[in-house]
Amino acid sequence: PKHTHRRAARWFKDDNIDVMTWPAQSPDINPIKHLWVDLKNTFKKYSVLPKELHEVEEWNNITLETYQNLIESMPRRIQAVI
Repeated sequence: PKHTHRRAARWFKDDNIDVMTWPAQSPDINPIKHLWVDLKNTFKKYSVLPKELHEVEEWNNITLETYQNLIESMPRRIQAVI
């Protein structure tokens, strides 16, 4: 990740900026990963045409309820990181 690159780490140290220890990059913590899993499963139904042609359509088909559920799951995800 960018924040752990040697040059970035040196800049933080030179400017006396304390950087917290970053947690592992777990896909379970990142809500966008769950959307990608859903999309990937949806794309399985497209066997003839390239799946990329349907990507925008499928993104548009994601319901507000799905987004709301992901937003509401954030406190639980943050607690998992802590």
